[in-house]
Amino acid sequence: MKIGLYFGTFNPIHVGHLTLANHIAEHSNLDQVWFVVTPQSPFKKKSSLLDNHQRLEMVYRATKDYDKLRPSDIEFGLNQPNYTIDTLTYLHEKFPNHEFALIMGEDNLKSFHKWKNYEIILENHYIYVYPRLTKVKTASQFKDHPKIFNISAPIMGLSSTFIRQEIKAGKNIRPMLPEHVWEYLDEMNFYK
Repeated sequence: MKIGLYFGTFNPIHVGHLTLANHIAEHSNLDQVWFVVTPQSPFKKKSSLLDNHQRLEMVYRATKDYDKLRPSDIEFGLNQPNYTIDTLTYLHEKFPNHEFALIMGEDNLKSFHKWKNYEIILENHYIYVYPRLTKVKTASQFKDHPKIFNISAPIMGLSSTFIRQEIKAGKNIRPMLPEHVWEYLDEMNFYK
């Protein structure tokens, strides 16, 4: 099985995340896309980041009606701070019959050469790159790389930061969230 790994804090997950992941699942050779919820780093100030399990619950609620989308808490049990290469190594041990690919925005690809063991990641994994609103120049070493695929996914201008700010300001953000996520946020009074 081919799995695309979509990493993020998903604080909260919104329709932009869901639209992008579903588009990639439907328009690529991936069988599933896993939303890998990034845990709270013990070295960073919490600010408005919800608890790991609350964010996982939102991802679960957002993806439960989609066959090709799955929540993942795989990084919750790994040492912090965690690096993508460590997560990939762990996933290979746990799921030896799966093939894992990374899903990232073109802005992340720009700094990919700074990632720990990025050469090993590229050697063993495909990378699916989706466009961002701000055009970023791709580093020449990644321009025509055989393991890097540019996906012509819809460009989403929505951000979790914007949603949190709007909630705090008392605005109605219901259309920006999957229905089950909105119900959970409203019930729990998050971000107010």
